[in-house]
Amino acid sequence: MYSYIMGLDDELWDVLKDGVGDLALDEEGAAIDRKKHTPAQKKLYKKHHKIRGILVATLPRTEYLKMSDKSNAKAMFTSLCANYEGSKKVREAKATMLVHQYELFKMKDDESIETMYSRFQTLVSRLQILKKSYVASDHVSKILRSLPARRRPKVTDIEEAKDLNTLSVEDLISSLKVHEISLDEHESAKKSKSMDLKSKGKHSQALKANESEEESPDG
Repeated sequence: MYSYIMGLDDELWDVLKDGVGDLALDEEGAAIDRKKHTPAQKKLYKKHHKIRGILVATLPRTEYLKMSDKSNAKAMFTSLCANYEGSKKVREAKATMLVHQYELFKMKDDESIETMYSRFQTLVSRLQILKKSYVASDHVSKILRSLPARRRPKVTDIEEAKDLNTLSVEDLISSLKVHEISLDEHESAKKSKSMDLKSKGKHSQALKANESEEESPDG
């Protein structure tokens, strides 16, 4: 706003910041005793009328109606600044909360790399909207630290084999997805083997029971 108004007329900015002194204005910004103004007051009133007109034309109607004092440009500008500062504080509070969520981000034990990364991207996007952004190496380190214990061996492999400062997030996620496939296959095979052993054990117990029944004397 400053650059725009200064480009039009630097005195308009002065009127916006300093007001109109003792000029009497009605609630719509019109001079009450305009004919009695001195040449200097007439010039000031004209400048004020111009800058107030710019504000009224620029502001959304909803913002304009919120203002309790619409009589002069200075009061309107002060109201705008107050609303902006309030909005700014809200944004800062949201940003602080999201930064906290980022620092505490963890992958859940029962979720896939794809699901975890989707949650992570959403969080990063919300941070970027609030002008809180991180570099790629921050994201790489954060994702690696967020992984559960069963994925720690892969984390160690990546940390030893890759330069985390140059590793892209996309390459990291791709590597983790490949490892996830192997991990799932290994756990599936382990589970299948365990079930086979249990089945064989039950079968063996059944055979022994039958043999025992056959060896026992009748009556």
